[in-house]
Amino acid sequence: MERVRHSLSHLLAMAVLEKFPLAKLGIGPVIENGFYYDFDIQIADHDLAALENRMKELVKKNLKFKKETVTLGQAKKIFKSQPYKLELIKEIKKTKKPITIFKTCGSSSSPLFTDLCAGPHVKSTKEIDPEGFKLVKIAGAYWRGNEKNPQLQRIYGLAFENKEALTDCLKKTEEAEKRDHRKLGKELDLFSFHDVAPGMPFFHPKGSIVYNELKKFWIEAQKEFDYDMILCPSMLDVSIWKKSGHWDHYQDDMYFLKTEKGEKEFALRPMDCPGAILIYNNSLKSYRDLPLRYSEPGLITRKEKSGQLNGLFRVQQFVQDDAHIFLAENQIESEIKKVIALVDKIYRPFGMKHKAYLSTRPDDYMGDPKTWKKAEAALTKILKEIYGKNYGVKEKDGAFYGPKIDYQLNDSLERTWQCATIQLDFQMPEKFACRYIDQGGKEKRPVMIHRTIMGSFERFMGILVEHYAGAFPLWLAPVQIAILPVSVKHSDYGQKIDRLLKEAGIRAEMPDLNETLGKRIREAETQKIPYILVVGDNEIKSGTVSVRKRGEGDMGLKAAHEFISLIKKEIEEKK
Repeated sequence: MERVRHSLSHLLAMAVLEKFPLAKLGIGPVIENGFYYDFDIQIADHDLAALENRMKELVKKNLKFKKETVTLGQAKKIFKSQPYKLELIKEIKKTKKPITIFKTCGSSSSPLFTDLCAGPHVKSTKEIDPEGFKLVKIAGAYWRGNEKNPQLQRIYGLAFENKEALTDCLKKTEEAEKRDHRKLGKELDLFSFHDVAPGMPFFHPKGSIVYNELKKFWIEAQKEFDYDMILCPSMLDVSIWKKSGHWDHYQDDMYFLKTEKGEKEFALRPMDCPGAILIYNNSLKSYRDLPLRYSEPGLITRKEKSGQLNGLFRVQQFVQDDAHIFLAENQIESEIKKVIALVDKIYRPFGMKHKAYLSTRPDDYMGDPKTWKKAEAALTKILKEIYGKNYGVKEKDGAFYGPKIDYQLNDSLERTWQCATIQLDFQMPEKFACRYIDQGGKEKRPVMIHRTIMGSFERFMGILVEHYAGAFPLWLAPVQIAILPVSVKHSDYGQKIDRLLKEAGIRAEMPDLNETLGKRIREAETQKIPYILVVGDNEIKSGTVSVRKRGEGDMGLKAAHEFISLIKKEIEEKK
């Protein structure tokens, strides 16, 4: 499908140039489920249908794609009226890589369209199903992702092997729009964003409950694995970030501030690791202390461009479910296996399948390549032992200080989300001169594991909102039970049930009685409350509650104490 999608991006550019001859072309890569192309021209939503129809006509012409390598002079001549292509050509020349183009040809030898491209493409458009693709939206996008550059018009398209697969994707896309966490966050009164703090969420009372339940679960899950909680300052002297390497690799993504006289410069932390290292180095450790596991719900602040912010998925300030583990080299295998066991334990209640990936040394790395090879070999051995062949590899996607194991989750719409990461680091302990005394009384350098599982509580909460479509499982739901007296005369009994539930630690509410029972039921359903208890004359006489369960309907009458026991069990089991 990569070849089909890439070829369709070229057909889109052809169609745009036919309709808008003065359009300047950006780039047109393949993305998940489709493609896009950037244009420097004003294009409206109503233009999409005509462009799509023209693309279908081009597909049916059995056009051929032909690759050629050209000289710098030839490339400049071909794209003399395309400034963005000329910029790319200049960059390709610096890398000393060959400059390649793809020509889209009809029956004659002269090309109908030529693009700067490395490929790959289909041999001919007869490999493309004309009913298997669709142009879906237009969005603004800065050239090269830099807000100082011109803003271009980006046209997105979906593309699949046939109409059936496209239709299935469109249905999932429609469902995803209904589940958009920004939309549900407002409807369910979970969180909001305000201009006074761009990219920094304000969690409302209900949203704070969900957030804190996730954090509480994370803290409890770690107890089995002997983690110690630490808390570090969010602002540190820039000398620390220069020492750690973050200054060289993260400087553009950091916020800085100086003292009144400018004598000292501080930075809000973009990562948690230096704080954990400073605590470790506060006293000399023995081999008996290792592995030493520090977990921290660490407040992180990173500078993001306004166009990159995306609800809870991309924010400027968030809390990572972080941990840093200090260990001896001979403990690497056993410790990473324990971290993987913790990953499985934390993901299990959410019902999302996950897959591990080995992320290898990036181009922008720190340290000795031999050390990197040793670290990558250690992680590969562990992955093969646990998952056999069922793990992936992401070349050059490691952290700048070490390789890592990343986990991707599959949600209820079969979308993938990267969350957990287990990073093996030989570099930071070296930079900060971390030490421990081994069994022979000699000083040794520990190894360090950086680890998150949810990633950040904010982003993971956003994922869960969409995964559950706002219908959280009972243990996470902000309001677990709605108590609805039939009328005012039943309110005393309703309040009694409310007290019993709250004494049992269950989050219950009894809405205002001014509305009709039917309207109160509909409102509780709209708010996706897991259980609704209706109480009237019969319930008062029998000391029961009439139970409605979300998604299942009427469950009949239950004795109050029996219902509370069932609910507590469901909460405890995190079903």
